[in-house]
Amino acid sequence: MNVFHEELAPLVGVKKACALLGRVRSSYYRLNKPVATREPVPRLSPPNALSEAERAQVLALLCQDDHVDSSVAQVYAETLDEGTYLCSQSTMLRILRANRATKDRRRQRTHSAKKRPELIATKPNEIWSWDITKLHGPTRGLFYDLYVVIDIFSRYVPGWLVAAHEDAELAKEFLEDAILTQGVARDQLTIHADRGGSMRSKPVSQLMMDLGVTRSHSRPHVSNDNPFSEAAFKTLKYCPTFPERFGCIEDARAFSDVFFNHYNHVHRHSGIGLHTPASVHYGTHLEIREQRQATLTTAFERNPIRFRRIAPQAPTIPEIVWINPPIKEVLANI
Repeated sequence: MNVFHEELAPLVGVKKACALLGRVRSSYYRLNKPVATREPVPRLSPPNALSEAERAQVLALLCQDDHVDSSVAQVYAETLDEGTYLCSQSTMLRILRANRATKDRRRQRTHSAKKRPELIATKPNEIWSWDITKLHGPTRGLFYDLYVVIDIFSRYVPGWLVAAHEDAELAKEFLEDAILTQGVARDQLTIHADRGGSMRSKPVSQLMMDLGVTRSHSRPHVSNDNPFSEAAFKTLKYCPTFPERFGCIEDARAFSDVFFNHYNHVHRHSGIGLHTPASVHYGTHLEIREQRQATLTTAFERNPIRFRRIAPQAPTIPEIVWINPPIKEVLANI
C-alpha cells in the first residue's frame, strides 16, 4: 500500500495503478482526501423566525389554564377567532417540543393488563381446558369446527364435537353434556379457554354459573396460556392418518370418533408416565405401575449388569400439573 501511495501511482497514474494492484479507485481517493480544517459555519437564524420574546408569548398562550388541555389545532383556531395570530401550528408544535411539552393533552382510554392465569391440578376433573379448531372440508373455504375439552391432569378427553359452524348455544350444550357425564360436583371444576366468541358467550357463562364451575381465560394473543388444548390439536393433526381434507362432516365425525377413542384408551402419553389418559383419569394407573415395576424388578434380578447394577424404576405420573407455573409461595402451601 505504501508503494501504491508513494511510488506506483505517480509513475503510471492512479487508474492503472489501481488496476494492477486490484484496488478500487474510490478507496484511493477517499484515503487520500485532505482532512477539512475549516471550522463549521454556524447556521444563521432565518429572518422570519420568532424572537425569544415572541416564542415566550406563544408558550405562555399554550400553557394558559383554558388552553393547557386543548390540542394545538384547537388553540390555533380559538386565537384566530379572537382576531389574534402569533404563529403557525407547526411553529407552536416546535416550541412545545423544545420545552418538552408535547404530551398528548387528551385523556386516553387505558386497559388494565389481563391477569396471568395460574391453574393447578392435583387430580382428575379439577382443571379442564377446551378449544375449537378448524378441519378442512371437501372444498376450498369450507371448514368444520371441532370442539374438544381435555382434563389437564389425566389428559383424558371427556367430550368432543364436530359441527358445521361455531355456535354459542352448541358450545353450551357440549360443555353441559361433558360436565354431567363426568358427574362433576359444584365448586369442584375450573374450565380454562381462550377468549374466542363462544368461550366468552353469555350461554356458556350462564351455564358455568348454574353448575358452579369456575371460568378462566387466556390473556389476549398469548397461546402459551392454553398449552394442553394446543398440544392435543397438534397430536390430532400430526396423526399419520389425518387427511388433508374431509369429504363431508360425517367423515370428520367418524375420524374423530376413532381418534379420540384411541387417544383415551390406547395411546400411552409421555406426560403421564406412559399411561393411557383413561387409566389415569379413572385411577387404574397405580395397579398398572405396580405390574410394570414387578416386571422391571424381575428383569433386573435376572441380569443386573444390563442395567449397570442400578435398579430401574417404572415411570410415574406428575403429582401436580399446571397452566403457567405459579409463584413459589403458592407451591409451598400445597
